[in-house]
Amino acid sequence: MVRNVAKFLQEWVLYHAAVGVDQFIIYDNGSEDDLLDQVARLRSAGIAISTVSWPWTKTQEAGLSHCAALQQSSCQWMAFIDVDEFIFSPDWNKFDNPSRSMLEALVPVDPHVGQIYLICHDFGPSGQTAHPPEGVCQGYTCKLDKPQRHKSLVLLDAVADCLANSVHHFTLKPGFHFAWNFLARVNHYKYQAWTEFKSKFKRRVSTYVVDWSDPVNLQSQDRTPGLGADPVEPTGWAESFCEVKDTTMQEASVRWFGFGFRGRVSKTELKSKGSHGTHTGDISPSPSL
Repeated sequence: MVRNVAKFLQEWVLYHAAVGVDQFIIYDNGSEDDLLDQVARLRSAGIAISTVSWPWTKTQEAGLSHCAALQQSSCQWMAFIDVDEFIFSPDWNKFDNPSRSMLEALVPVDPHVGQIYLICHDFGPSGQTAHPPEGVCQGYTCKLDKPQRHKSLVLLDAVADCLANSVHHFTLKPGFHFAWNFLARVNHYKYQAWTEFKSKFKRRVSTYVVDWSDPVNLQSQDRTPGLGADPVEPTGWAESFCEVKDTTMQEASVRWFGFGFRGRVSKTELKSKGSHGTHTGDISPSPSL
């Protein structure tokens, strides 16, 4: 589910298509930028990507339930992740090229496992004071030491009929259970340069706070530590949330796609589900990447 993130979309889509995503379903939460133009551009390059209009605020759980129900007949496993979240395994850094089998390797052979949990690592501004020209996963290389929360890969046939979820995972039908996979993780580029983070501030407060400026639920993990209810750049923001240097994904993506995803992407074999073909040309980056 996205709002005004068009300039981030191409990097996120090209990366995940290269490691094994067949199709992308984008829930548009009232975007006012050129999101649809970016989607059309990716589609014309052979990516299976579609949008669903979802204009209501603070209804992410309902949107995920809607998606799980609507896509059950067309999708087996689905990753419910945001555009600032990248599924990555540090072991992938040893490969010269990405492979569409990388995500497949995370899916279990046990038929009773209906959901895979991946830990989330929150990355900080990493010294950046503006959106890095090389993109998100190459520009932000410093993170918190401890994992924060988790996200899930979900077997849609295993989702309970009530479709209940907490954004991070779904309730499963009897007979199915979840399992952790610690071979991969989600790199969550949560605390970006202040110019970017500020634009999301009002929507990053606690899910259950109607008015973002209300100083309630200040300890909620949805609020930014130390920010409270005021969208004012804290002193030292660019160096905040930086406890561990982590360049593994930066190194892998530069090698696979070139600086700023400007290299050729033919070697990534971007095969779209239902397209009956493989994209083998260049996808020119948008000016923002």
